[in-house]
Amino acid sequence: MKAVRIHTYSSDPKQLLYEDAPMPHTSDEEVLVQVHAAGITPTELSWAGIWKNIETGVARPLPLILGHEFSGVIKEVGNGVTEVNSGEEVYGLIDFIRDGAEAEYAIARLPEIAPKPKSLDHNHSAAVPLSALTAWQALFDHGNLVSGEKILIHGAAGGVGSFAVQFAKWAGADEVIGTASSDDTEFLFDIGTDNVIDYTTRRFEGIVQNIDIVFDTVGGDTLDRSWKVLKKGKGKLVSISVVEMPSSEHSLPLYIQKKGASHGVHATWFIVKPNRSQLTRIRDLIDAGDVRPIVDTVLPLSQAQNAYEHPRSHRRGKIVLSVS
Repeated sequence: MKAVRIHTYSSDPKQLLYEDAPMPHTSDEEVLVQVHAAGITPTELSWAGIWKNIETGVARPLPLILGHEFSGVIKEVGNGVTEVNSGEEVYGLIDFIRDGAEAEYAIARLPEIAPKPKSLDHNHSAAVPLSALTAWQALFDHGNLVSGEKILIHGAAGGVGSFAVQFAKWAGADEVIGTASSDDTEFLFDIGTDNVIDYTTRRFEGIVQNIDIVFDTVGGDTLDRSWKVLKKGKGKLVSISVVEMPSSEHSLPLYIQKKGASHGVHATWFIVKPNRSQLTRIRDLIDAGDVRPIVDTVLPLSQAQNAYEHPRSHRRGKIVLSVS
């Protein structure tokens, strides 16, 4: 089969090679998927979890296949798999400790897949799993968002942020506020944002206060300035961004939790996990017309290197690789 692989531990997109690769084969509790489209995240090459198992610290064997969200058709089911059948259209998120979906075929496990949205083609379905699961888990698993709350979403026009806006609106948030550039204002109002703050000209902490939840996808100075806008004692900050922490700290989630406590709020940092039931719920929302994925660019699989090299040309939504 054809695949995009990397043969060295490097964050340089030039190391990504479109080449022939061995066909994967199913083991027990696995399915073989013919990949029709794979979603990518340009920063994936910088993720520590791509190169080694975070829990064990063991480096993953090379070469690697990246791009862990996909849409495709089941071609083979392994022993013990009874819930799905060959020929079914599915979408999903493969665990980061295994090879991804930037290939003509990929191996997935049942908890990682769900029936794909009927209302979407494969390219748009592949733009859903990573971003939508991240937004869902941020808002509902970690932020415990309920109707009537006020939420501030940093990076609201991005792949994750745009899903967070739509989920928050669907869940009945009293006010959904997003930080973005002025170019994204109309787009964000269209998907449900109540107020857009242009981060290039205005500082959000001078405009909003008493926020119930801050969802941070940006990090850095944006995260540092977010503590002061949260409700004291009740506010919640959820972050997925790269955060610098003192060398004396050894756990990023614990560091963020302690940082929040020092500001009198609850704070969480997390990494998204595959979840079949959540993917199924998200599919239902998409097919009902309550949520829609945003696809910025579709490129052929052979141009994966270009997609990783030029993320600045990617303005909003997801970059997708069309495989077949």
